[in-house]
Amino acid sequence: MWLIRPATAADEAAIRACATAAYSQYIAAIGCKPAPMTADYATHIARGEAHVAVDERDALLGYVVCFSEGNTIQLENVAVLPSAAGQGIGKGLVQFCEKEAQRRGHRVVQLYTNAKMTDNLAIYPHLGYWETERRREDGFDRVFFEKVVG
Repeated sequence: MWLIRPATAADEAAIRACATAAYSQYIAAIGCKPAPMTADYATHIARGEAHVAVDERDALLGYVVCFSEGNTIQLENVAVLPSAAGQGIGKGLVQFCEKEAQRRGHRVVQLYTNAKMTDNLAIYPHLGYWETERRREDGFDRVFFEKVVG
């Protein structure tokens, strides 16, 4: 059993550890650390943009970072510990972001992933997202997706 709650400053180290565990496998393909491994989680937490999935002992299983930008919600980052994969946590965190978009009156969730993260390129369309664009940004080859949720 797991639940989603707002992240606190005490969660930052566990979020960073989760990002490292989830994204380290892509360093060789991308040629550097993926953006989620160097993100400013302290700021995301302070702004209320980070939420964590935790087990019954409040141990972190995964996290999502999402925030309003204009008329949309940006799903900035989602990750699940490899040891917690296959339990629907990632899907649940994405759905949390979609519900948050609806709660805030936004109709669209936008996200991007690295073009080298081929698993993500298959997962997001399965969750109802469609590819809108590919471009190089901040030194990364990114694939952009969106979904109408409201």
